[in-house]
Amino acid sequence: MTGESAGLAWPSSPPPPAVDGWSWELEHVAQLPGVRAQLRRGLAQHSAGDPVATERDEAVVLAFDEMASNALRHGGGGVRARVQQTPDAWLIEVRDSAPQTPPRPAVGRDPSQGGLGLYLIAEMAHDHGWHLTEGQKGVWALLPRR
Repeated sequence: MTGESAGLAWPSSPPPPAVDGWSWELEHVAQLPGVRAQLRRGLAQHSAGDPVATERDEAVVLAFDEMASNALRHGGGGVRARVQQTPDAWLIEVRDSAPQTPPRPAVGRDPSQGGLGLYLIAEMAHDHGWHLTEGQKGVWALLPRR
């Protein structure tokens, strides 16, 4: 992936309104396996009977994991994460305590060194962005529900 497809920086804009879902306070990456399992179970309940849902649900879990692990590794603590519904998408938002550091996809980095998660999320998402709220940076993405 290149910076041309996902942009060199994520756009600054608030997320759309969303309702019903799940939220977590995160302190360490060791929490993520349990949170991923909770998220998978919740998504499966919402997608019962939809044969294509499993693939879409896994994309939501992947995007959530990338965003949450980035916040935990680079965001200065105080990580809050949520996954909620909009009419056609799942809103994933992760907030951290580094409001002075907007999300920036890695540019010119060898893919073997990692850092391509933001590109991947931007490619999977209908929309994505970041905003400042309550003294925190919120990074968000909308992934299709249907």
